[in-house]
Amino acid sequence: KRLLSLPRGSKRCLQVIADITLLGLSLCVAMMLRLGNLSAVPWPDVWLILAVMLPPTLGLFVHLGFYRAILRYADSAVLQAILIGCLASGLLMLIGAQLLGLALPRSVPVIYTLLAFYLLAGGRMAMRSVFLLSQAQPRAPVIIYGAGSSGRQLLASLQHGPAFAPRAFVDDAPDLQGSEIGGLRVHAPKDLPRLIDKTQAKTVLLAMPSLHRAARKAVLDALAPLPVRLQTVPAMSDLVSGKAKVSDLREIAIEDLLGRDPVTPRADLIQQMIEAKVVMVTGAGGSIGSELCRQILLARPKTLILFEMSEFQLYQIHAELLAAAKGQTIQIVPVLGSVCDFQRVRSVLAGWGVQTLYHAAAYKHVPMVEQNVLEGIRNNLFGTVTLSEAAVLERVEAFILISTDKAVRPTNVMGASKRMAELVCQAWAARQTRTRFSMVRFGNVLGSSGSVIPLFRRQIAEGGPITVTHPQITRYFMTIPEAAQLVLQAGALSQGGEVFVLDMGQPVKILDLALRIAWLSGLKPVIQNEGAAVDAPLDGDIAIYFTGLRPGEKLYEELLLCNRATPTEHPQISKAQEALLSWEDLNVRLQALAEACADQDVPKIKHLLTLGQIDYHAASEVSDLVWLQKDSDAVSAKLAAE
Repeated sequence: KRLLSLPRGSKRCLQVIADITLLGLSLCVAMMLRLGNLSAVPWPDVWLILAVMLPPTLGLFVHLGFYRAILRYADSAVLQAILIGCLASGLLMLIGAQLLGLALPRSVPVIYTLLAFYLLAGGRMAMRSVFLLSQAQPRAPVIIYGAGSSGRQLLASLQHGPAFAPRAFVDDAPDLQGSEIGGLRVHAPKDLPRLIDKTQAKTVLLAMPSLHRAARKAVLDALAPLPVRLQTVPAMSDLVSGKAKVSDLREIAIEDLLGRDPVTPRADLIQQMIEAKVVMVTGAGGSIGSELCRQILLARPKTLILFEMSEFQLYQIHAELLAAAKGQTIQIVPVLGSVCDFQRVRSVLAGWGVQTLYHAAAYKHVPMVEQNVLEGIRNNLFGTVTLSEAAVLERVEAFILISTDKAVRPTNVMGASKRMAELVCQAWAARQTRTRFSMVRFGNVLGSSGSVIPLFRRQIAEGGPITVTHPQITRYFMTIPEAAQLVLQAGALSQGGEVFVLDMGQPVKILDLALRIAWLSGLKPVIQNEGAAVDAPLDGDIAIYFTGLRPGEKLYEELLLCNRATPTEHPQISKAQEALLSWEDLNVRLQALAEACADQDVPKIKHLLTLGQIDYHAASEVSDLVWLQKDSDAVSAKLAAE
């Protein structure tokens, strides 16, 4: 500890003194080994050779960086420099002896070189080991899954770090199994249970960033039941771009849980709607709206208008996009406003001459809209009515509505309002040709506000329990970037009036997601029977409770009303063959809904939605809190139940 606390200059002086001593010792031992006994050694010649050889040798060592390297981080590059220095020192010895005419056996420089290398390199490695031992903290044993280049880089990084102690490799490749890499044996995946028990490892590090998502999901499914936590190295794209290092361990990405590889977006479709145009996004600060803005910025619009009701969200996305667009000539315009404000919306469309409009502004949380029916209808439905009329009047070229799978046979007000909004856009498309209207319908996006996976992870971090509404509930899922890219491409495929449906893959059981996330966190989940006490003893690490379906919530979501869809030129986008209403019929229903909203008559609103030819069937009684406030006992009971 006293040595380690010395100034850097003092440490270098000690290294120089140690090197002089070891070089002298190497020469003396080399002479004794060659000549057989001490009496035969020509000591005056030895001291003369040392006096001639040491100054240039030390100068060479300085040039090679011997005394710049920090011993605690000594690696193969340091050993290589020591070898070069010792070879050069042996050559200097031979040349000096020849020039001075000294009686130096020719094998002595060779023996000296080998001895000097072993003493100098060994001394440094010994000091490094002493330092590491003195600084050593208990390190968690881990197993690295993947013995390829990323796994080897991860091993090298962890060996220098204070957190993890690698104990073994695991790899699917038979040709690697049984070999050793960096002192660790490579095992087959079937050996994992035995390895975990033997090494007491609590974490497995997945070092396969180039593996396709489907293959990664298969690996994750195989590892899920094991009593270990899983972490992974960053994706290959982040490693190549320099955004991340192999040692930047992360939680398993939520998209890996789906196991579906995204299709590479077609740049021509995206640029067709955006490049060099004036583009506006409503709800620009939301989960989908903000990602749309990021993707739009990459397609180089002339102007990007961010229309958002939340000041905080608008500030965040505006600051982010300004930083991303630094050095470019793209104009980014932040506008505060509501889509229900006709004059505000029309002024923005006219003032900047908007050509492409993505309408993502909506209240999307099903229980929240059930409890605030009036605002849900005003924002989701009448906001679309207002915005679409302004878009037609100001000759916007393309209007793309972001819709949802909850609009199909809706059982809640949020879904019904979005289906009515679809009908509004369909009616405008049939009524005129100046503005090209289209709708894009998809399911849940992973990682959005209110998404179940961030909720599950937060519940796990807090020690549980994990809450699932129903054991059989399923949902379609897609990542936010993939959804945004497909929305941009679908808009370019529009001729007017289409309802585009994105390929969401297979529906996912929410309970399976909860179980998998718990397993991958190294926890043993236990499903508690309905009615079990929250503080009941567990035969595991974390409990999963079923809370029951919330108002307006369905067990299963659908993407098509009539189960008929036609393909488009994009493999993940199809067109739904949906019925529509004439503008006259739709307008009658809109007028009735507007009057009911003005009267704040929530039961009437829900009744009118059932008559709107949208196949709406309310799955619950009125849950609007303001309406229920007329009966204070009812609202108190409702809030207590929530």
